[in-house]
Amino acid sequence: MPVYAGQALTAGQLNRMQPRPYLAEASGNLIASTTYQPIPGCSLVAPSTVAGATWTATGIFDCTVTTVHATNLMVGRLLVNGASQTGLAIHAMDTTDRDTVAMVWSGTLGAAGSNTFAMEGVVNGASGNGTFQSYSRLAVTITEPV
Repeated sequence: MPVYAGQALTAGQLNRMQPRPYLAEASGNLIASTTYQPIPGCSLVAPSTVAGATWTATGIFDCTVTTVHATNLMVGRLLVNGASQTGLAIHAMDTTDRDTVAMVWSGTLGAAGSNTFAMEGVVNGASGNGTFQSYSRLAVTITEPV
């Protein structure tokens, strides 16, 4: 909703005009398997007070490949209120290394209330071994309509 010249704003409207940032940091390592698992510490709850709030999220995946396999990938994804979001952070497992892989997501929250954001990781084939390490991070910003 636009704000018009001369319009009287309520305290609630002014509060909603400020984007609210949230940050979650990995609290431990995740040895990736062929099933998506939560990255420890990389989840957060971000409230919205009105329907239609928009969000942006940046996932930073700290990936270490421990067993090389040229066709396997380490994959990171974001869940919002339990639903997987479009877009994956992908790290090729073609050499033993440690890299930082990032992905950016955005969306709109349908209802007011608490919203859970969580990062998960997986290895797409059983022949590769990798770990999502302690520098993984999740940053989320909620912006509410006035």
